[in-house]
Amino acid sequence: MYPFIRMTKELIKNARVDKLPVTGTHVSHHRCWPWDIDLWRELNNGRTLTLYDLGRIPLAGRTGLSRMLIKNRWGLTMAGASVRYRKRIRTFTRVEMRSRVVGWDDRFIYVEQSMWLGKDCANQIVYRSAVTDRNGIVATDRVIEALGYEGSRPEMPPWVQSWIDADAVRPWPPHE
Repeated sequence: MYPFIRMTKELIKNARVDKLPVTGTHVSHHRCWPWDIDLWRELNNGRTLTLYDLGRIPLAGRTGLSRMLIKNRWGLTMAGASVRYRKRIRTFTRVEMRSRVVGWDDRFIYVEQSMWLGKDCANQIVYRSAVTDRNGIVATDRVIEALGYEGSRPEMPPWVQSWIDADAVRPWPPHE
C-alpha cells in the first residue's frame, strides 16, 4: 500500500520551509519500518522506489514545481529510472535522503536521489521525468520559464548523459 500517511507528514512538515532554487537539494530523513522490508529483513527494492516519492514530491513543492503544475493544469510523470543498490537498509534504520534536479534536456527533467547511512550511500537513483498536458510532453523550456528560472541550463553530469545515451539505443518495444 502507498504510504499516504508518511507522504502527508512530509508535505505538512515541508509546507513552510524555505523555498529552493530549481537546482537546490532537498534533504529529508526517513525510517525503514517493518512494513517496508522483504524476506531478508531489509528495505525492499520496490519499496525503495516508493520511499523516494517522500523526497521527490516535497522537492517539487519547495522549488515551486507543484504550484506551477496546478496553475497550468499540467501533470508530472516518470519516464525512466536507473537505480544502484550498495548497502542494506535494515528494519528501524534511519536514513537521510537527498533529492535534487541534476539537469534537463528538451523533453525531460533528470532528478537524482540517494539514501545515506551516515557517510555511506546505501542506494542512488536517477529519474527521467516529464511534464505533460493534454497534448503530451511539455517542452522543458516552457516548464523552466514557468518556474521563473533565469539561469543557464546546468551541464548534465557525464554519468547521467551516458545513461541517457545508452537508453536511447535500448530497443523499444523489447524483443519477445
